[in-house]
Amino acid sequence: VQLQASGGGLVQAGGSLRLSCAASGRTFSRYVMGWFRQAPGKGREVVADINWGGGTNYADSVKGRFTISRDNGKNTVYLQMNSLKPEDTAVYYCAAKRERTYDFWGQGTQVTVSS
Repeated sequence: VQLQASGGGLVQAGGSLRLSCAASGRTFSRYVMGWFRQAPGKGREVVADINWGGGTNYADSVKGRFTISRDNGKNTVYLQMNSLKPEDTAVYYCAAKRERTYDFWGQGTQVTVSS
């Protein structure tokens, strides 16, 4: 699976962005898809994930503000980010897994939230 993330940019606090992650391959629907982020000087953290049936999980820091979704017909997963905060500034990555570990990663897209 090859992943291509897009949609990052510069936004003011309180604004919104939607990230997209397009996947290659015919078995996209079988993968659990996740969004991760890494801020400068910090480790990578999971933001949200979505399974085959649409079940989702979110980091506490983004609950109620971010929404992950997927369109299996388009082989794409989305991350709608609302009410953005400066602390959301990071490089965002999408990833895919079949079993326990994320084996496939996209190249990352920069999100910068100004105060």
